[in-house]
Amino acid sequence: MDYLSIIRQPIQKELDDFIVLFNKALSHSNGLLSQVLDHIRQREGKRMRPMLILLIARNFGNINDVTLNAAVGLELLHTASLVHDDVVDESLVRRGQASVNAVYDNKVAILVGDYILSTALLHVSYTHSEVIVRYLSELGQTLSNGEILQLTNIQNEDISEKVYYQVIKQKTATLFAACAAIGAESVKATQDQVMAARLFGENLGIIFQIKDDIFDYSDSKVIGKPTGNDLSEGKLTLPVIYALNSTQNEEMMILAKKVKAHTIQPDEIATLVNFTKANGGIEYAEKRMWEFHDACVKFLNDYVKDLDVRTSLKAYLDFIIKRDN
Repeated sequence: MDYLSIIRQPIQKELDDFIVLFNKALSHSNGLLSQVLDHIRQREGKRMRPMLILLIARNFGNINDVTLNAAVGLELLHTASLVHDDVVDESLVRRGQASVNAVYDNKVAILVGDYILSTALLHVSYTHSEVIVRYLSELGQTLSNGEILQLTNIQNEDISEKVYYQVIKQKTATLFAACAAIGAESVKATQDQVMAARLFGENLGIIFQIKDDIFDYSDSKVIGKPTGNDLSEGKLTLPVIYALNSTQNEEMMILAKKVKAHTIQPDEIATLVNFTKANGGIEYAEKRMWEFHDACVKFLNDYVKDLDVRTSLKAYLDFIIKRDN
């Protein structure tokens, strides 16, 4: 099924308007800055976050300039955070292409990330909405705090599902939550509608991240990262956390601590991946995903009356939970 076409259907014109505005914001006449922005613009992605903003706005009202500038501001903030994250993580690839720090260097990446962040603030100021400005500002804080929490968690010997959710809520779910809330706020939805949309977005983001984490235990060539990549980066995600805590296997606990210490070897990662699969880690993570899916469906039933928008948001939800990369 072509989920993306179904998702875009009620908002195609407005999505095209967003793309024009976003590309203009991510352009510059200066030589080096122009080169780097062109490089970033080439990895346009699926536009999942802007589409969510537009769909929620369409559900509660009429998409307008406030909606579009808020969507550009949020997507620029997210783009800046990815440029900075690649420096922090020493990543050489982003969405199948070389990262900015790989092509240029860390100094250029940090400065360009700062430039994009400032451009995000400029566009959100065009909304003339104190509430939306606050949402974007708090989002920036939360994303940074999530990265710091993840670094702290790597050093923490406890293997906790509770901390796992704290991290993913601040690193991934908060982005989707902000999208949904901002979309509703941009068309002056009621406070009840904004809060319901925000929770819907948060649940979408949790599903998105759990699905990403499940990919780490797959050897499919379609997925854009190698098996055990999260483990090699020191991250213990939901499938392995469940397998470890449900079995209390001492040998595997030792390997988990080596993951956190960044001393684990490739053959040990393979052992931990196989252990996770054999002890219900994938099934448990999928079960948790579907529980959050049910909460999302309740929002659709309670708050989405337009059939086209409901069909689109249902396709959005199905795409996130069923995607293969």
